[in-house]
Amino acid sequence: MKKAQRLFMVVNVDWFFLSHRLPVALAAKAAGYDVTIVTCDTGRGNEIKSHGLNFIDLPFKRSGTNIMYEMKCIRLLREVYRKHKPDLLHHVTIKVALYGSIAARLSQAGGVVNAISGLGYNFTGDRKGFTQKVLLMMMKFGFKQKNMHFIFQNEDDINTFKSLNLVEDRQVSLIKGSGVNLQEFTATPLGPVNGKVKVVLPARMLYDKGVMEFIEAARLLKNQLQDKAEFILAGDVDKENLAAIPHEKIHALMDGNYLRWIGFQKDMVSLLQAADIVVLPSYREGLPKSLIEAAAIGRPIITTDVPGCKECVVDGYNGFLVPAKDEHRLAEAMLELIKNRELQVEMGQHSRILAEKEFSIDKVIKETTAIYSALTLN
Repeated sequence: MKKAQRLFMVVNVDWFFLSHRLPVALAAKAAGYDVTIVTCDTGRGNEIKSHGLNFIDLPFKRSGTNIMYEMKCIRLLREVYRKHKPDLLHHVTIKVALYGSIAARLSQAGGVVNAISGLGYNFTGDRKGFTQKVLLMMMKFGFKQKNMHFIFQNEDDINTFKSLNLVEDRQVSLIKGSGVNLQEFTATPLGPVNGKVKVVLPARMLYDKGVMEFIEAARLLKNQLQDKAEFILAGDVDKENLAAIPHEKIHALMDGNYLRWIGFQKDMVSLLQAADIVVLPSYREGLPKSLIEAAAIGRPIITTDVPGCKECVVDGYNGFLVPAKDEHRLAEAMLELIKNRELQVEMGQHSRILAEKEFSIDKVIKETTAIYSALTLN
Protein backbone atom coordinates (compact mmCIF):
# COMPACT_ATOMS: atom_id res chain seq x y z
CA MET A 1 0.00 0.00 0.00
CA LYS A 2 1.34 3.42 -1.01
CA LYS A 3 2.24 5.68 1.91
CA ALA A 4 0.09 8.82 2.21
CA GLN A 5 1.76 12.08 1.23
CA ARG A 6 2.44 14.24 4.30
CA LEU A 7 0.94 17.73 3.97
CA PHE A 8 1.84 20.39 6.55
CA MET A 9 -0.42 23.45 6.51
CA VAL A 10 1.33 26.27 8.37
CA VAL A 11 -0.79 29.18 9.62
CA ASN A 12 0.06 31.94 12.09
CA VAL A 13 -2.83 31.35 14.53
CA ASP A 14 -5.40 28.62 15.21
CA TRP A 15 -8.55 30.73 14.86
CA PHE A 16 -7.46 32.00 11.44
CA PHE A 17 -6.94 28.43 10.25
CA LEU A 18 -10.42 27.45 11.44
CA SER A 19 -12.10 30.44 9.80
CA HIS A 20 -10.15 30.50 6.53
CA ARG A 21 -8.47 27.16 5.74
CA LEU A 22 -10.29 24.30 7.47
CA PRO A 23 -12.34 23.22 4.39
CA VAL A 24 -9.19 22.92 2.25
CA ALA A 25 -7.43 20.86 4.93
CA LEU A 26 -10.42 18.53 5.27
CA ALA A 27 -10.65 18.13 1.49
CA ALA A 28 -6.95 17.23 1.34
CA LYS A 29 -7.47 14.68 4.12
CA ALA A 30 -10.40 13.17 2.22
CA ALA A 31 -8.20 12.98 -0.87
CA GLY A 32 -5.69 10.79 1.01
CA TYR A 33 -3.14 13.28 2.38
CA ASP A 34 -1.83 12.89 5.94
CA VAL A 35 -2.57 16.46 7.09
CA THR A 36 -0.82 18.29 9.94
CA ILE A 37 -1.65 21.83 11.02
CA VAL A 38 1.27 23.87 12.37
CA THR A 39 0.05 27.00 14.15
CA CYS A 40 -0.03 28.95 17.40
CA ASP A 41 -2.48 27.42 19.86
CA THR A 42 -4.53 30.20 21.46
CA GLY A 43 -6.96 27.67 22.92
CA ARG A 44 -8.46 26.07 19.82
CA GLY A 45 -5.90 23.37 19.14
CA ASN A 46 -8.24 20.64 20.40
CA GLU A 47 -10.92 21.90 18.02
CA ILE A 48 -8.50 21.41 15.14
CA LYS A 49 -7.63 17.89 16.35
CA SER A 50 -11.34 17.05 16.66
CA HIS A 51 -11.51 17.18 12.85
CA GLY A 52 -9.03 14.30 12.59
CA LEU A 53 -6.09 16.58 11.75
CA ASN A 54 -2.63 16.31 13.29
CA PHE A 55 -1.54 19.37 15.24
CA ILE A 56 1.79 21.00 16.13
CA ASP A 57 1.81 24.09 18.35
CA LEU A 58 4.33 26.69 17.22
CA PRO A 59 4.51 30.12 18.97
CA PHE A 60 4.03 32.52 16.08
CA LYS A 61 3.60 36.23 16.65
CA ARG A 62 1.67 37.84 13.83
CA SER A 63 3.40 41.20 14.13
CA GLY A 64 6.51 42.72 15.62
CA THR A 65 10.11 43.25 14.62
CA ASN A 66 12.11 41.62 17.43
CA ILE A 67 14.86 40.12 15.30
CA MET A 68 15.81 37.46 17.86
CA TYR A 69 12.24 36.21 18.11
CA GLU A 70 11.80 36.21 14.34
CA MET A 71 14.96 34.17 13.89
CA LYS A 72 13.71 31.77 16.57
CA CYS A 73 10.53 31.19 14.54
CA ILE A 74 12.53 30.30 11.46
CA ARG A 75 14.74 27.95 13.51
CA LEU A 76 11.72 26.21 15.07
CA LEU A 77 10.12 25.72 11.67
CA ARG A 78 13.37 24.34 10.26
CA GLU A 79 13.54 21.84 13.15
CA VAL A 80 9.92 20.76 12.57
CA TYR A 81 10.54 20.27 8.84
CA ARG A 82 13.75 18.31 9.42
CA LYS A 83 12.11 16.08 12.02
CA HIS A 84 8.88 15.24 10.17
CA LYS A 85 10.08 15.52 6.54
CA PRO A 86 6.75 16.66 5.00
CA ASP A 87 6.24 15.97 1.29
CA LEU A 88 4.32 19.22 0.87
CA LEU A 89 4.16 22.51 2.77
CA HIS A 90 1.31 24.99 2.49
CA HIS A 91 2.23 28.33 4.08
CA VAL A 92 -0.63 30.78 4.66
CA THR A 93 -0.13 34.59 4.87
CA ILE A 94 2.92 36.59 3.85
CA LYS A 95 4.87 36.30 7.12
CA VAL A 96 4.42 32.53 7.41
CA ALA A 97 5.24 32.14 3.71
CA LEU A 98 8.49 34.07 4.18
CA TYR A 99 9.67 32.33 7.35
CA GLY A 100 8.42 28.94 6.22
CA SER A 101 10.15 29.25 2.83
CA ILE A 102 13.47 30.11 4.45
CA ALA A 103 13.06 27.14 6.82
CA ALA A 104 12.14 24.90 3.87
CA ARG A 105 15.25 25.95 1.96
CA LEU A 106 17.49 25.36 4.98
CA SER A 107 15.94 21.93 5.68
CA GLN A 108 15.59 20.81 2.03
CA ALA A 109 11.88 20.15 2.50
CA GLY A 110 9.50 18.97 -0.23
CA GLY A 111 7.20 21.04 -2.43
CA VAL A 112 6.08 24.42 -1.12
CA VAL A 113 2.82 26.30 -1.65
CA ASN A 114 2.86 29.91 -0.48
CA ALA A 115 -0.61 31.44 -0.16
CA ILE A 116 -0.18 35.22 -0.14
CA SER A 117 -3.36 36.69 1.32
CA GLY A 118 -2.32 40.34 1.17
CA LEU A 119 1.11 41.89 1.59
CA GLY A 120 0.83 42.75 5.28
CA TYR A 121 1.37 45.82 7.45
CA ASN A 122 4.79 46.79 6.06
CA PHE A 123 3.51 46.88 2.48
CA THR A 124 0.19 48.64 3.16
CA GLY A 125 -0.28 52.32 2.34
CA ASP A 126 2.87 54.38 1.87
CA ARG A 127 5.00 52.51 4.40
CA LYS A 128 8.61 52.14 3.33
CA GLY A 129 11.88 51.95 5.16
CA PHE A 130 14.49 49.67 6.65
CA THR A 131 12.10 46.92 7.73
CA GLN A 132 10.65 46.62 4.24
CA LYS A 133 14.14 46.44 2.72
CA VAL A 134 15.14 43.63 5.10
CA LEU A 135 11.95 41.73 4.30
CA LEU A 136 12.65 42.01 0.58
CA MET A 137 16.16 40.61 1.07
CA MET A 138 14.71 37.68 3.01
CA MET A 139 12.08 37.09 0.31
CA LYS A 140 14.71 36.89 -2.39
CA PHE A 141 16.48 34.20 -0.37
CA GLY A 142 13.44 32.19 0.69
CA PHE A 143 11.35 32.39 -2.47
CA LYS A 144 14.02 31.28 -4.95
CA GLN A 145 13.35 27.54 -4.90
CA LYS A 146 12.51 25.12 -7.70
CA ASN A 147 9.53 23.17 -6.35
CA MET A 148 7.56 26.20 -5.13
CA HIS A 149 4.21 27.63 -6.14
CA PHE A 150 2.43 30.84 -5.13
CA ILE A 151 -1.30 31.40 -4.69
CA PHE A 152 -2.40 35.02 -4.84
CA GLN A 153 -5.86 36.43 -4.23
CA ASN A 154 -5.66 39.43 -6.57
CA GLU A 155 -3.79 40.55 -9.69
CA ASP A 156 -2.18 43.55 -7.98
CA ASP A 157 -0.23 41.38 -5.55
CA ILE A 158 0.89 39.16 -8.44
CA ASN A 159 2.17 42.21 -10.33
CA THR A 160 3.94 43.50 -7.20
CA PHE A 161 5.79 40.20 -6.73
CA LYS A 162 6.69 40.07 -10.42
CA SER A 163 8.01 43.64 -10.38
CA LEU A 164 10.28 42.68 -7.46
CA ASN A 165 11.52 39.59 -9.37
CA LEU A 166 10.25 37.28 -6.64
CA VAL A 167 8.17 34.95 -8.83
CA GLU A 168 7.96 33.63 -12.39
CA ASP A 169 4.75 33.21 -14.40
CA ARG A 170 4.88 29.41 -14.16
CA GLN A 171 4.90 29.60 -10.33
CA VAL A 172 1.75 31.67 -9.96
CA SER A 173 -1.96 30.90 -9.58
CA LEU A 174 -4.81 33.32 -8.90
CA ILE A 175 -7.42 31.92 -6.50
CA LYS A 176 -9.88 34.54 -5.31
CA GLY A 177 -9.92 34.24 -1.54
CA SER A 178 -10.43 31.36 0.82
CA GLY A 179 -13.90 30.61 -0.56
CA VAL A 180 -17.39 30.63 0.89
CA ASN A 181 -19.78 27.74 1.48
CA LEU A 182 -22.75 28.71 -0.69
CA GLN A 183 -24.99 26.18 1.09
CA GLU A 184 -24.26 27.74 4.49
CA PHE A 185 -24.22 31.35 3.32
CA THR A 186 -27.49 31.36 1.39
CA ALA A 187 -29.16 34.38 -0.16
CA THR A 188 -31.76 35.92 2.16
CA PRO A 189 -34.06 38.94 1.73
CA LEU A 190 -33.30 42.33 3.22
CA GLY A 191 -34.90 43.50 6.46
CA PRO A 192 -38.33 45.15 6.73
CA VAL A 193 -38.97 48.06 4.35
CA ASN A 194 -40.18 50.32 7.17
CA GLY A 195 -37.28 49.53 9.51
CA LYS A 196 -33.99 51.34 9.95
CA VAL A 197 -31.40 50.50 7.30
CA LYS A 198 -28.59 48.53 8.98
CA VAL A 199 -25.13 49.37 7.64
CA VAL A 200 -22.51 46.91 8.92
CA LEU A 201 -18.71 47.04 8.89
CA PRO A 202 -17.49 43.46 9.57
CA ALA A 203 -13.77 43.73 10.33
CA ARG A 204 -11.14 43.84 13.03
CA MET A 205 -10.86 47.29 14.56
CA LEU A 206 -7.78 48.43 12.66
CA TYR A 207 -6.94 51.78 11.12
CA ASP A 208 -6.01 49.95 7.90
CA LYS A 209 -9.55 48.52 7.64
CA GLY A 210 -10.92 52.05 7.24
CA VAL A 211 -12.73 51.94 10.59
CA MET A 212 -12.15 55.63 11.31
CA GLU A 213 -13.37 56.60 7.83
CA PHE A 214 -16.53 54.53 8.39
CA ILE A 215 -17.18 56.26 11.71
CA GLU A 216 -16.55 59.71 10.28
CA ALA A 217 -18.75 59.06 7.24
CA ALA A 218 -21.58 57.95 9.51
CA ARG A 219 -21.18 61.11 11.61
CA LEU A 220 -21.29 63.27 8.47
CA LEU A 221 -24.69 61.74 7.65
CA LYS A 222 -26.17 61.86 11.14
CA ASN A 223 -28.40 64.91 10.63
CA GLN A 224 -29.99 63.28 7.57
CA LEU A 225 -30.16 59.67 8.73
CA GLN A 226 -30.40 59.60 12.52
CA ASP A 227 -33.94 58.12 12.44
CA LYS A 228 -33.49 56.16 9.21
CA ALA A 229 -30.27 54.15 9.59
CA GLU A 230 -27.88 52.63 12.09
CA PHE A 231 -24.19 52.02 11.58
CA ILE A 232 -22.75 48.92 13.25
CA LEU A 233 -19.10 47.96 13.74
CA ALA A 234 -18.70 44.19 14.15
CA GLY A 235 -15.23 43.01 15.08
CA ASP A 236 -12.72 42.85 17.89
CA VAL A 237 -9.58 44.90 18.51
CA ASP A 238 -6.60 42.88 17.29
CA LYS A 239 -4.05 43.84 19.92
CA GLU A 240 -1.20 42.04 18.13
CA ASN A 241 -1.65 44.17 15.01
CA LEU A 242 0.36 47.38 14.78
CA ALA A 243 -2.64 49.14 13.20
CA ALA A 244 -5.01 48.32 16.09
CA ILE A 245 -7.34 51.08 17.33
CA PRO A 246 -7.54 51.29 21.15
CA HIS A 247 -10.81 50.14 22.77
CA GLU A 248 -11.18 53.47 24.52
CA LYS A 249 -11.01 55.44 21.28
CA ILE A 250 -13.73 53.40 19.61
CA HIS A 251 -16.03 53.47 22.66
CA ALA A 252 -15.67 57.25 22.88
CA LEU A 253 -16.98 57.63 19.32
CA MET A 254 -20.07 55.45 19.76
CA ASP A 255 -23.50 56.71 20.85
CA GLY A 256 -25.03 53.23 21.34
CA ASN A 257 -27.92 53.85 18.96
CA TYR A 258 -27.10 55.45 15.61
CA LEU A 259 -23.47 54.32 15.81
CA ARG A 260 -22.77 51.05 17.67
CA TRP A 261 -19.84 48.69 18.22
CA ILE A 262 -20.94 45.09 18.91
CA GLY A 263 -17.48 43.46 19.04
CA PHE A 264 -16.48 40.05 17.71
CA GLN A 265 -19.29 38.02 16.13
CA LYS A 266 -18.76 34.29 15.71
CA ASP A 267 -22.02 33.78 13.78
CA MET A 268 -21.27 35.60 10.54
CA VAL A 269 -24.34 34.20 8.79
CA SER A 270 -26.71 35.83 11.28
CA LEU A 271 -24.71 39.07 11.31
CA LEU A 272 -24.83 39.44 7.53
CA GLN A 273 -28.45 38.37 7.29
CA ALA A 274 -29.34 41.17 9.70
CA ALA A 275 -27.46 43.72 7.56
CA ASP A 276 -28.95 45.67 4.66
CA ILE A 277 -25.64 47.09 3.41
CA VAL A 278 -22.09 45.86 4.08
CA VAL A 279 -19.18 48.33 4.07
CA LEU A 280 -15.41 47.77 4.19
CA PRO A 281 -13.30 50.90 3.50
CA SER A 282 -9.99 49.02 3.79
CA TYR A 283 -6.66 50.39 2.51
CA ARG A 284 -5.57 47.06 0.97
CA GLU A 285 -6.50 43.38 1.25
CA GLY A 286 -5.72 39.97 -0.18
CA LEU A 287 -9.39 39.29 -0.74
CA PRO A 288 -11.57 39.89 2.33
CA LYS A 289 -13.58 36.88 3.48
CA SER A 290 -16.22 39.13 5.04
CA LEU A 291 -17.05 40.61 1.64
CA ILE A 292 -17.36 37.32 -0.21
CA GLU A 293 -19.59 36.08 2.60
CA ALA A 294 -21.68 39.25 2.30
CA ALA A 295 -21.95 38.66 -1.44
CA ALA A 296 -23.12 35.08 -0.87
CA ILE A 297 -25.82 36.28 1.56
CA GLY A 298 -26.96 38.69 -1.15
CA ARG A 299 -26.00 42.07 0.24
CA PRO A 300 -24.99 45.25 -1.60
CA ILE A 301 -21.40 46.19 -0.79
CA ILE A 302 -19.52 49.47 -0.52
CA THR A 303 -15.77 49.09 -0.46
CA THR A 304 -12.61 50.82 -1.61
CA ASP A 305 -11.06 50.79 -5.05
CA VAL A 306 -7.89 49.08 -3.82
CA PRO A 307 -6.25 45.68 -4.37
CA GLY A 308 -8.32 42.85 -2.91
CA CYS A 309 -11.44 44.89 -2.19
CA LYS A 310 -12.17 45.85 -5.78
CA GLU A 311 -12.28 42.15 -6.74
CA CYS A 312 -15.45 41.82 -4.64
CA VAL A 313 -17.46 44.62 -6.29
CA VAL A 314 -18.30 45.53 -9.85
CA ASP A 315 -18.93 49.24 -9.44
CA GLY A 316 -22.59 50.04 -10.01
CA TYR A 317 -23.53 46.35 -10.35
CA ASN A 318 -23.40 44.84 -6.86
CA GLY A 319 -22.22 47.89 -4.97
CA PHE A 320 -19.98 50.94 -5.11
CA LEU A 321 -16.22 51.44 -5.13
CA VAL A 322 -14.87 54.58 -3.42
CA PRO A 323 -11.35 55.93 -2.91
CA ALA A 324 -9.51 54.78 0.21
CA LYS A 325 -9.15 57.26 3.09
CA ASP A 326 -11.98 59.45 1.77
CA GLU A 327 -14.84 59.67 4.27
CA HIS A 328 -16.73 62.20 2.12
CA ARG A 329 -16.96 59.93 -0.93
CA LEU A 330 -17.77 57.03 1.37
CA ALA A 331 -20.61 59.04 2.94
CA GLU A 332 -21.97 59.93 -0.51
CA ALA A 333 -22.04 56.27 -1.59
CA MET A 334 -23.66 55.15 1.66
CA LEU A 335 -26.32 57.86 1.43
CA GLU A 336 -27.18 56.96 -2.17
CA LEU A 337 -27.65 53.29 -1.30
CA ILE A 338 -29.44 53.87 2.01
CA LYS A 339 -32.05 56.08 0.33
CA ASN A 340 -32.78 53.63 -2.50
CA ARG A 341 -34.40 50.36 -1.40
CA GLU A 342 -34.82 49.09 -4.97
CA LEU A 343 -31.11 49.57 -5.61
CA GLN A 344 -30.26 47.69 -2.40
CA VAL A 345 -32.36 44.72 -3.56
CA GLU A 346 -30.97 44.74 -7.10
CA MET A 347 -27.34 45.01 -6.05
CA GLY A 348 -27.84 42.34 -3.40
CA GLN A 349 -29.13 39.93 -6.04
CA HIS A 350 -26.13 40.72 -8.21
CA SER A 351 -23.80 40.03 -5.28
CA ARG A 352 -25.15 36.50 -4.98
CA ILE A 353 -24.65 35.93 -8.72
CA LEU A 354 -21.03 37.10 -8.39
CA ALA A 355 -20.44 34.85 -5.36
CA GLU A 356 -21.74 31.80 -7.20
CA LYS A 357 -19.50 32.55 -10.18
CA GLU A 358 -16.27 33.53 -8.41
CA PHE A 359 -16.12 32.67 -4.71
CA SER A 360 -17.43 29.14 -4.12
CA ILE A 361 -15.41 27.07 -1.62
CA ASP A 362 -15.71 24.11 -4.00
CA LYS A 363 -13.87 26.11 -6.68
CA VAL A 364 -11.13 27.08 -4.21
CA ILE A 365 -10.69 23.46 -3.04
CA LYS A 366 -10.52 22.11 -6.59
CA GLU A 367 -7.90 24.65 -7.69
CA THR A 368 -5.80 24.30 -4.52
CA THR A 369 -5.70 20.48 -4.52
CA ALA A 370 -4.72 20.56 -8.20
CA ILE A 371 -1.63 22.57 -7.17
CA TYR A 372 -0.87 20.02 -4.45
CA SER A 373 -1.02 17.20 -7.01
CA ALA A 374 1.27 19.00 -9.45
CA LEU A 375 3.91 19.70 -6.78
CA THR A 376 3.96 16.20 -5.30
CA LEU A 377 4.44 14.72 -8.77
CA ASN A 378 7.66 16.69 -9.27
